[in-house]
This record gives sequence, structure tokens and C-alpha cells, in this order.
Amino acid sequence: MIDVSGTTLTDAERTMLCHPLVGGVILFQRNFSAPDQLRSLTGEIHALRRPAILIAVDHEGGRVQRFQTGFTRIPPMRSLGALSEQSEAAAGDAAQAIGIVMAHELVTHGVDLTFAPVLDIDFGGSSVIGDRAFHRSPQVVAQLAARLVAGMRMAGMGAVGKHFPGHGFVRADSHHEVPIDERPYAAIAAEDLAPYRTCIPHGLVGVMPAHVIYRAVDAAPAGFSSYWLQDILRGELGFRGIVFSDDLSMEGAAVAGDIVERVNAAFGAGCDMVLVCNAPAAASELLTKLENPGLAQEKIDLVRPPANAAAIARRLEDYYVARRIFAAKFSV
Repeated sequence: MIDVSGTTLTDAERTMLCHPLVGGVILFQRNFSAPDQLRSLTGEIHALRRPAILIAVDHEGGRVQRFQTGFTRIPPMRSLGALSEQSEAAAGDAAQAIGIVMAHELVTHGVDLTFAPVLDIDFGGSSVIGDRAFHRSPQVVAQLAARLVAGMRMAGMGAVGKHFPGHGFVRADSHHEVPIDERPYAAIAAEDLAPYRTCIPHGLVGVMPAHVIYRAVDAAPAGFSSYWLQDILRGELGFRGIVFSDDLSMEGAAVAGDIVERVNAAFGAGCDMVLVCNAPAAASELLTKLENPGLAQEKIDLVRPPANAAAIARRLEDYYVARRIFAAKFSV
């Protein structure tokens, strides 16, 4: 999965997106100027190939919401955690409503998935996670995330949980360095894995691992660790969806070597699709040096929104109901 430079495609980008190794494109704020422009861009990307490649975005709410003008401003997930301390029922309803609103607006603009929700626990020390997390309690995170995932599914979009097994405990930011979590596996399993245990059976279709080393468990960051991805995620937790790497251009991925070595390490550990963002030269290099890993089309279809008139009409009705619930809890 790669990125593009602006609000329209260049000829070079069209050629690159047609390469058989490219399975998707991730959009950023620079790719958006207005709702109609976004529909035009996603329509052109989808028309380039059959089956169409995936279009993704980081659109969690709060400080991580790439599209704003013409879109509902989604609050940070911490606000749902705060609401749950007043009323668990109200917070759950609001979480589901947010999932419907967020996903419906993205799907109707041609976006296939957002890398959300954040399933990290808010241990209080991570500035990069911070208010992106729902709460300190693993149970509250699990309950609210499950309702948000359910709302996204009602709107026709699968959810991608991140950052497995958990990025909330470490202070370091994996965009700039390699965080090291010194906790034993038992502590991580008891707290950080709880949201995954709940959300996987509730329809989590994708997982994104953290560029974090859990030194008492494995010497490799989770995204390069077959222990975390194969033994724990797929084995113990029974996950059957797509594993998306986090951006392999980040400093937290540098321990695996150059970009080709990083991609090979991620695939070898169990990632199905890798992200290489904001590094066009590296993306071009990969397309000349990698063999096709052969991601099955049925796995890609797991995260692609269904397209039929009845489902669209039902989602639209759900959307308006969700907007009313959302407006009752947050100013929109």
C-alpha cells in the first residue's frame, strides 16, 4: 500500500497504481480539498484496475482525521471513555453512532477502510497515543471499541484495530524511534490483549501491529515478529483477517534494515499487506525488487464495502439515526 502526492493523480502515479504488487493506496490530508474532489480521486483510483485496489485512510477522529471540510468532526476516543464514567449505556450508543457516521461518510466518498479503532490502553504516558485511546480500563476500551466496530459494520465498512499488541504503555513515539516495552507477556496479555479478544469475534477484519519491541517476549518489533503475529494473533486469538503493517518508512521499523529488508521481514513474520508512506523512491525500488507475495483476493474482499442498493439504503437510514444520537452527545 502506497500513497500519492496530491488531489489528483499524475501519470507516473497511475502507472505505479496499476503495478500488480500494489494492493492499495492510503490517502492523507494533502489528498483532500473538498468532498467532490475526493469522490473524483477515489473514483479514478478504483477505475484503474479490476478488481479495484483498496483505498484507505487514517480517520480516527480527534487529531487524526484527514478529511474535515464537509465531514462530521469526530471527537477523540477519550471523550467516549469519559462519557462511559457517567453512563456506560450512553457511551456505548455514542460509540456505535460514531462508527456509523464515520464509516458511512467515508464509504460514500469512495474510501474502503479506515485504520481504526485504536485499541491501545491509555496508561497515561504516551503522547503519541494519548487521547486517541478510549480509556485506561481494558474492559472499557473493549466494550466501546466493540460498539464502534459494530457501527462501522452497519455502515458497510470493516474495522482495523491498532496497534497490536499495544502501544499505550511506552512513552517513545515509533514515528521517530524504536519504543521498548519491558513488561512480561502476562501483563500484556492481561490488559493490552483484552480489546482484541473482544473485537475479533465482533467482526474486526484487519489488525495493524506496533513498531514496538516487547523485550521480555521477542527481540523483534511486533510487526516483524512471527511470535506476535502467528502464535498470538492468529493462534491464540484466532484472528483470520488481514494484517497490515504500520508504515515501514517510520523510524520504529529501521531495526529491520533497508526498505526491502523491512518489507521482507514484515511478510516473513505474517503481515499480508505492507504500508510504505511518504517515500516514493523507496516505493519505486520495492516494485522492482520484490516478488508478489500473493495476497488472496478473498482476504482483500473482507475489507471491501459491499455494493448493493438495499444495503446502501439501509445504511443511509442508519446514518441519519446515528447522527441524531451523535448530536445529542457531542456538538456537531
